Amino acid sequence: MDWTILTGLLAFVTLAIVVYVALRSKRRVDDRRKTPEAPKSTLAADAPSKGKPADV
Repeated sequence: MDWTILTGLLAFVTLAIVVYVALRSKRRVDDRRKTPEAPKSTLAADAPSKGKPADV
């Protein structure tokens, strides 16, 4: 097996993993955004500016 095949395979697998993680993260953010009882970010215009951040 030539090293170019291994390099190409490694690049493809890495790209697939990155795309999977990005899509999973996007889905989690979208689900959280749809949940009305999720705490608002302290940066939101209608949220209190003092308090614990939502993701901590």
